[in-house]
Amino acid sequence: MNINTNLELNTIAALAGKRDHLCVNQGDVIFQNGELGDRLYAVVSGEVQLNWGDHGVEIIGPGSSFGVGALVDPEHRRFGTAVALCNSELLEMNREEFLFAMQELPMFSLEMMHDLEQRLQRLKEQMAHR
Repeated sequence: MNINTNLELNTIAALAGKRDHLCVNQGDVIFQNGELGDRLYAVVSGEVQLNWGDHGVEIIGPGSSFGVGALVDPEHRRFGTAVALCNSELLEMNREEFLFAMQELPMFSLEMMHDLEQRLQRLKEQMAHR
C-alpha cells in the first residue's frame, strides 16, 4: 500500500466515523446502469465491482470512491452498475454532505481526485491492451 492510499483510507475513516454507514451484503446492487444518481459512495470496508458493460470491470476497495458524477450533474444517469463483492460498509454522501465533508476535511477532495486519476489511468491501460 502506498502512502497516498493510506492517506485516503485515513480520510475516509475520519469521515465515516462522523456519519452513518450504508451496510451492503455480498451481491447487493448499489446502483444500476441508467439509474438517476444523486450521491457518491466511498468504500470504508469491503470491495465493490463496477461493471462498465463493454468498457470493462473495475474492482475498488477501502479508500476509493465511486458515483462521483452524481455531484456534478443534477440529472446524472449512472454509467455502470455497482455490486458489493463481499459484505461491505460504504459512506454515502449527497451533494450537500460532500460539500460539508470538504469543509471538515479539505484533503478529502484532493485525495478523491487522486484516486479517480489513478483509476482512470488503470482503465486507460486496460483499454490499450484490448
